[in-house]
Amino acid sequence: MVASSLAVAVDVAPTVWSGRDDGPGAEHLRWHHVVTLDHAEAAPGDAAFVGFRSDEGVRRNKGRQGAADGPRTLRAALASMALPQRQRAVDVGDVEVADDDLEGGHRRLGDVVAELLDQGLRVTVLGGGHEVAYGSYLGIAGSGLLRDGARLGVLNLDAHFDLRDEPRPSSGTPFLQMARDEEAAGRRLNYWVLGISQPSNTETLFRTAEQLGVRYLTDTECGALERTRVDAFVEEFLDSCDVVHLTIDLDVLPAAAAPGVSAPAAYGVPMEIVEHVCTKVAASGKPLLVDVAELNPDLDVDTRTARAAARLVHRILVTSAQSTPARARG
Repeated sequence: MVASSLAVAVDVAPTVWSGRDDGPGAEHLRWHHVVTLDHAEAAPGDAAFVGFRSDEGVRRNKGRQGAADGPRTLRAALASMALPQRQRAVDVGDVEVADDDLEGGHRRLGDVVAELLDQGLRVTVLGGGHEVAYGSYLGIAGSGLLRDGARLGVLNLDAHFDLRDEPRPSSGTPFLQMARDEEAAGRRLNYWVLGISQPSNTETLFRTAEQLGVRYLTDTECGALERTRVDAFVEEFLDSCDVVHLTIDLDVLPAAAAPGVSAPAAYGVPMEIVEHVCTKVAASGKPLLVDVAELNPDLDVDTRTARAAARLVHRILVTSAQSTPARARG
């Protein structure tokens, strides 16, 4: 464990961000200029990054491993992106799954995320396989955001439902795990998915989704000419909740845009639609937890997947800062 000003220690300490530098002054700001590694300096409204180094869920799900290196690569892709206005951010380091202990990694990630959320930070979790989503959920469920009856909404941008009923948690089970936890708490999981690929989901998974009341759009319903349908879906989702968990599995994108994932999409949702959805959610002003999953640098081509993921994170954080000006720190 790594000591820090966090009450809960991470496994791997953060490292200094670096990237292109065009000179001093706000007109040259990039992410690496504004990220601090000192959690004690963070103030409510700042962005916060935590990584989840995990391949265990993908391994259990019989996928192609390598996503444990995703957090490092995503940070590198984000570091040189230019900021339109100053904001502050902190990187608290990574939770790492070792010795096949995915369950322990989930608990530790949940503890870290809950602490950051309770400090009023805008948290982005960098995965890791899509098992990261359950650890993120544990954080939001354990935070103060859901007190006083606040309604949680989970929006998954993904080709897959990830509702597998398996003996052990994996990258294919996180939303069934959430549904069971919500049921145990006397609630029904408010789960929506955008980008479902019919050939990638069995009839059993569609039946499970129906039983759980899952709302979804298929990839064929999310094309560039379907923005009105997508907007209506996202607006209805936002109306259904007070707190948002936005989880992005990069295999929602076409393989040409995101080749570096365990299961590249033969069809996928266009980048312009995925970014539009992310921007719309971030602009809602609702409390928001974001995680990004399945970036596998070993399978990437020309860093396309890393750059696509970084652009989505960038757009979400820039939009959320602009939509709530008090959060943007000078």
